[in-house]
This record gives sequence, structure tokens and C-alpha cells, in this order.
Amino acid sequence: MRQFVDEWGNPWVASAARDAGGDYKGRYYLTIERAGAGEHASAVELADVRWNSLKTARRTLATMSGVELRRRLRSALGRKPAE
Repeated sequence: MRQFVDEWGNPWVASAARDAGGDYKGRYYLTIERAGAGEHASAVELADVRWNSLKTARRTLATMSGVELRRRLRSALGRKPAE
């Protein structure tokens, strides 16, 4: 799990979620959600950012820059359908 802020100073949390499928390759994928939004917050999923293990996902998230996380967030929000 990795906390960061967007361009407007809003806090976000990037983490890895597990895909329920049977394939072990790319089982974990990137999710980003607003920090402190509680249980009812909907996470934005980036299914194209995948890892084979939780260990690799955590290591990658720990080394990603704030710029990269903000770029991924903009990408995910741009893909999300309007509510």
C-alpha cells in the first residue's frame, strides 16, 4: 500500500488487489482509491498494471514515484465511466 497526493492535494492510496481467476500470471493488479473515504469508496482499477506476486506488487509500489502514481491515477480516472 502506498499513499500519495494528486495535483490538487487530495490524498490517495495505491495498492494491489488479487484477481479471482485461476491463472497465476498477472494475478495482482493496481487499484487506487481516495484515502479516508471509508468502506463505501469505489476503487479505481487498472487491470493493465499487473504483477505475478504480492511481494513484487508491494516492491514496485514502494519504488514508484509520486509523478508516476499521479499519471496512473489520471489514466484510471479518464477511463472510468461517468457516474
